[in-house]
Amino acid sequence: MSDERIIHLAISGTYGTGKSTTAEALSVATGIPRTHAMTSREILMDLIPGKQVQELNAFELMKLGLRRLEERIHNEALPGSFISDGSVVHEWVYGEARMRVGINPGATWWLRAIKSVAGWQVKKFHQQYMDMYGEITKSRARRLYDAYVHLPVEFEMERDGHRPVSEEFRRLSDELLIESLEEMGIPYHVVGGTVQERLAKIVELHDLPLVMPLEEAIPLAQKKVADAIDVLKNDSRYHDARRQKSLRQRVAYAMRY
Repeated sequence: MSDERIIHLAISGTYGTGKSTTAEALSVATGIPRTHAMTSREILMDLIPGKQVQELNAFELMKLGLRRLEERIHNEALPGSFISDGSVVHEWVYGEARMRVGINPGATWWLRAIKSVAGWQVKKFHQQYMDMYGEITKSRARRLYDAYVHLPVEFEMERDGHRPVSEEFRRLSDELLIESLEEMGIPYHVVGGTVQERLAKIVELHDLPLVMPLEEAIPLAQKKVADAIDVLKNDSRYHDARRQKSLRQRVAYAMRY
C-alpha cells in the first residue's frame, strides 16, 4: 500500500473474538487511525444511568443501538484511511440476534421466557424496525468500507461479568455477520490464529505499511485496551449501575419487553 492510497478497513467479529486488541495493534503497527464506537457500558452511564445492558428493555436497546450508530458515523467521517473496530453493521447484528435469542440473551431461561411472553404484542413492530435498521446500516457499509477482516469465534468468551451474552448469541451473531458480508458483496477475509498471526495476515492481504514491528505493537495495544477498561471501572457511575437491584426493580425489568 502506497502512502497515498486510502483504505477504510473494518475488523469484524462478535463478542470476545479480540476485535479491539486486533484493531488497536493494527493501528499502532501501521499508523492508520483506529475508529470505534464507545462501549455500551460507557454510553449507558450517560444515556440510561443506573442500568446494565442486561436490564434494558427493547426500546432502551433501540436507543442504545442508535447512539452507537451515531458514534460510528461521527468517528468514521474523518478524512484519510482508518481501521474500524467493528462496523456500522454490528449494531444491527446485535439487535437482530437479540430478536431471535431473546433481548437479554445472558439471562436465565425462566427470565427469557417471561420476556418472551411480555413482548408478544410488540415483537412484530420491533422486528420491522430491525429489518429497516439492517437495510440502512448495510447500505452505509457498502458506501463506506473497502474491505472487511472477520475474526471467527475460536474460543469461549471469558466470563468477566461485563458482557451479558451467551454462547448461542455469539454463534448466531457470527453467522449473521458472515451472511451480511456475503449479502453486501464487500471483499472480506476470515483471519484466525494468535494476535500476531492475525496481524501478519492482514498486513499481507492489504499491503499495509508498517511504522513499528508487530511484536512491539501488540503489547502496546493490549495495554491501551486494558487501560480503557480500568478507566471505566474507576467511574462511580459504572459501580452504581452494577449495584444489587431491589426485588421490585428486578420484577419491573423482567416484565418489560
